[in-house]
Amino acid sequence: MMMIAQGFAPAARRVAVALAVLVVAAPLAACSDEGQLVLKTATGEHAFHVEIVDTPETRAKGLMFREELADDAGMLFDFKQEREVSFWMSNTLIPLDMIFVGADGVVKTIHVNARPQDLTSIPSQVPVQFVLEIPGGRSEEIGLQPGDVMEHERVGAPID
Repeated sequence: MMMIAQGFAPAARRVAVALAVLVVAAPLAACSDEGQLVLKTATGEHAFHVEIVDTPETRAKGLMFREELADDAGMLFDFKQEREVSFWMSNTLIPLDMIFVGADGVVKTIHVNARPQDLTSIPSQVPVQFVLEIPGGRSEEIGLQPGDVMEHERVGAPID
């Protein structure tokens, strides 16, 4: 009987070590999570957790039908190359700020408080690779201005 218990002890230790590694590694993985983004403004650095949308299907849906968005949340649209883009608020139920960002991470233009369900086109006005949508009015709260910088692991990354 003792030999059976001893035979399982190394296996149990391996399981315990594996669980410990997962507990330690999970927060580290979150630190390098593609969903983390920072906007650098004159008022400081402002972190956001973002959903990434980079296919025609996910870009078409965007934040439609959402009823709320946390102050530190948003959606990052990646067009994978710079071009002029245009958005609208069809089926979008909450006001949004749209931040148009170049491939280099520099904020080019900002549209504050896009109106829910408005079909008016909101153009980037210049070629951009990224559009960041955050809760309406939030860009003014953090003092975001054209020329400020967005940091994200996709900025400057090779285009696939």
